[in-house]
Parts: sequence; C-alpha cells; structure tokens
Amino acid sequence: MSPALLAAAPAAAQTLHVYGPGGPATAMKECAAAFTKQTGLDVAVTAGPEPKWLAQAQQDADLVYGGAEYMLTQTALAHPGFIDEASRTSLYARESAVLVRPGNPLHIKRLEDLARPGVRLLDVNGAGQMGMTEDMARSSALISNLQHNTKTSVKTSAEAVALWQQKPQDYDAWITYASWQPRLPGSALVRLPRDQRVSRGTPIALTQRTTQAAAARQFVAFLQSADGHAIFRRNGWE
Repeated sequence: MSPALLAAAPAAAQTLHVYGPGGPATAMKECAAAFTKQTGLDVAVTAGPEPKWLAQAQQDADLVYGGAEYMLTQTALAHPGFIDEASRTSLYARESAVLVRPGNPLHIKRLEDLARPGVRLLDVNGAGQMGMTEDMARSSALISNLQHNTKTSVKTSAEAVALWQQKPQDYDAWITYASWQPRLPGSALVRLPRDQRVSRGTPIALTQRTTQAAAARQFVAFLQSADGHAIFRRNGWE
C-alpha cells in the first residue's frame, strides 16, 4: 500500500462497519485485516443473508457490498436513502463453475452432462446466482433439462452449503461460483467451456448514514489496489 494512503489514515477514526452477503466474505475479511494492519483503522465485516444484518446495518453501516451487481441494486431499490449511489464502485468479477463430488464420479465436463437423466442438482435462486444457470445454458432445451434435474432450490448460498455438506448422498452437482470450492474441502471443481461460463461483479458503496466517509473511501481504495486484488484473486476472483 502506498505511503500516501498510510498517511491519510484519520488519527481518531472509529471502527468501519461493512456489511454484505457471505459469498465475498472471506476475501473481504482478509482485505479488512490487511488494511487494518497497514493503516491502524479497524474494519468489521458482517456477512450473511441480508435479512440477518439489515436492521443493524441501517444503524451503523459505513459500507455495503454485493455478491453481484444486481444484489446491491436490489438493496438500494428496497431501501431508499440507504445506499450512496454516487459512491458505488465495481470491484472484481468471479466466474461460474460446477462443484461435484471428489473425483468427479459422473465425469462432468459440460452443462449437457448435468442434463443427463438421474443427475441431481442443487440450485441457488438468489444470493448473486439468480438466473445464473439459464444465462449459462442459453438454449431452451438445455434450460428445461437442467431444471428437470434440479432436486432442490434455495434462496441463499448458506442454505446450499449446508445441504451440500450434510447430505452428500442427495446431490451430485451444484452450479455456483468457482470461489466456493476452496471453502468446501473435499469438493471437486469443474471449469466449464468458456462459452458456458458467466461472470458476476462485486460492487461496494458507502451508505448515506456514514460519518466516516473519508475512511470508508480509503478502504475502497485499498480494495482496488494491487494488494486488495491479490487477496480477491487468491479467493477465486478474476
């Protein structure tokens, strides 16, 4: 991090409070720890489904991030006056992929393999993954067959992680982000052909209630820096 950013640290700043979904949480928390080490500014990251943190965030949030661009847009639309739209910054993208069981026993290589009879899919219809399978499949026949094989759809990645880990006998594959694989030991990752992948962004914005705009912008600048990008890349972002 540059000396200029270090020198800019407010001497008496309070803790910066950052809220957002669980998908980018590991990278965001690593960035917060690195930023605190370099600047002395404390950053607290609270992550999970929005209903679990929204009430508290409306009281003390300085920054809010999303697991996809549309997620932060939805938050802004649902809660007018909460997000400072002028401060919105797009960080890094992450690619879709398929999680399968160890050794890839069904030999999954393409979406067409997931559409074979008997394949049991887990789906997240929300949390940055809304409509992601349809965006990847493109053709009506493949969309239909993948939907037919979807055994369970849930609203959040946290729900999907619990099912994937606790009921391995029930689910063969999960179309999600490549960034989840390092956090799910024992799962194998299948990177689909490029024409069957999609990317989703990671936006962040100040809140309108923050009293620490300068410090919040400094943290965003760190996220955009080479050090911040390296942390996100280690966690599966582009």
